[in-house]
Amino acid sequence: MARSGGTGPIGLRLALAFVAVALLAVALLAGLTAVFSAADVSNLAARQRQELTQAMTVAAGAAWEEPGDWSHADLHLVMDAGNRIGADFEVTDDAGRIVAASPGFSSSVQPLQGAPVIVHGRRVGRIAVRLTGHGLPAADTVLRSTLWRAIAGAAGLAALLALLAGLLVARRITRPVSRLTEVTRAMGHGDRSARVGDVRAPDELRYLAATFDRMADNLARQDQLRRDVVADVAHELRTPVAVLQAGHEALLDGVIEPSPEQLSSLRDEVLRLARLVDDLHTLSAAEAAALQLSLEPCDVAEIADAAAGSLAGRFEAAGITLERRLTPVRVLADAQRVHQVVTNLLGNALKSPWPGGG
Repeated sequence: MARSGGTGPIGLRLALAFVAVALLAVALLAGLTAVFSAADVSNLAARQRQELTQAMTVAAGAAWEEPGDWSHADLHLVMDAGNRIGADFEVTDDAGRIVAASPGFSSSVQPLQGAPVIVHGRRVGRIAVRLTGHGLPAADTVLRSTLWRAIAGAAGLAALLALLAGLLVARRITRPVSRLTEVTRAMGHGDRSARVGDVRAPDELRYLAATFDRMADNLARQDQLRRDVVADVAHELRTPVAVLQAGHEALLDGVIEPSPEQLSSLRDEVLRLARLVDDLHTLSAAEAAALQLSLEPCDVAEIADAAAGSLAGRFEAAGITLERRLTPVRVLADAQRVHQVVTNLLGNALKSPWPGGG
């Protein structure tokens, strides 16, 4: 159950969704970055190996050129250069015989880079280079590990920021929802005065809160009207009931003798009670039919004329002249309900205390 002002299950799920989206975005970005960076680093390393091989080839050619053959060539400079840059090498003469080689060249499994040794346009031998775990390869490894650590750090930072942003957004969204839940629960327990009030939230949630308050106000007004109707009906019923009770008790106790006037008075009170009951029944039927209206274009004048025609005999028997002055009016309404309303109005007029009326 969500608490007011807190982050409940909905808020937590929203925050986790933010984190998941952020991690997915970072993972996608990291994957693409790693792939392209690895390709760039590999290309850079290949170019560096090629350039180092060319440099060592030049150094080997210079060592051959001074004596004019490999038997007296001093390859210590080539070996020192290889040790400094982390590379094993092997120099062979033009016939393919090994002239000089680094101790670890034959046991190395690193990629091989070779190039011919050219002196004055003549090929005098060949040099093969393998990079070791030091120098440039070590820098390549360090670069890759640093890149992965940076990606991991960025992913962690993005997840933390996404979690904080998700919690803030979730709190902003769930706070009015929690308030709505509390007010609904309070109204369910009988507190009709509970309202959501003004909330700081997105437009949709503020509109929902305002709509809920309007609904609660309408329910409160309907409850008040219902209580007023009940009070009015009780007040109207009290008088005829009291008269009937007093009259019958007087008759039973022999205080007064039964007479046509006395019985007619009691009959009038009974008719009054019947009219009140009919009014209550009509009101109840009208409320029940409120959701069952069949709306269609109709002429109110025709409906009123038909209703007057159905009661014409009763008006004549009561000695009342019913004059019809009707003007056609087209409306969208339920013809049966309108006929019932006109009939009730004419019936009430017929029951009014006019000469000959009830």
